[in-house]
Formats: sequence, C-alpha cells, structure tokens
Amino acid sequence: MIITTTPSVEGRTILEYQGIVFGEVIAGVNMVKDFMGGLTNVFGGRSGTYEEELMNARTRALEEMEQRAYSMGADAVVGVDIDYEVLGSNNGMLMVTASGTAVRLN
Repeated sequence: MIITTTPSVEGRTILEYQGIVFGEVIAGVNMVKDFMGGLTNVFGGRSGTYEEELMNARTRALEEMEQRAYSMGADAVVGVDIDYEVLGSNNGMLMVTASGTAVRLN
C-alpha cells in the first residue's frame, strides 16, 4: 500500500475516495525510561530511550492506519498527517495519531 503525505500519487489517478482513516497509539513511558531520560536532561545529549519509544509509536500508528485503509478496500492513503500529544495527569503518556484519506488508484 502506498502511504504519502502528498494529496495525490504521481503517475496514478485517484478513482475513488474511501474515507478518512486514523491510526492511534497511546504509549506509557515507564519508570526506567523516565530515569534514563532524566539523566540525559542532566548531562545533555539526545535521549535514545524516548526517541525509540516515539519511533515505535509512530510506526504502530501508521500500521494501524494502513490496516484500516486496507479493510476499506483502499490501495493508498494520501494526505497523511502525524500528530503527537502528551497525556495523563503527570504527562506520562504519549499519543501518536496518523490520519489520511484512503483511496483506490488506477
């Protein structure tokens, strides 16, 4: 399946719009990652633990969106947007949402 942020697929024609599709992931950041991230904040540098969690959440959200598009009979998702939000009373949860328009191509 083609997944793209553009509103169309070069060289292909959109035959039918299937609808808007979403993939949502809410991931909790555990105490070990919080501790390691805190050390990075103190000593500087990039937080590999948080970056890895962010990449995994984004990948899962895109995969979920793709599966929903596939179940609608689409063979592409155009206009994809990814949003991030911090949730929870102590901001201990990360929500990643991927959205786009499921389409059928020629």
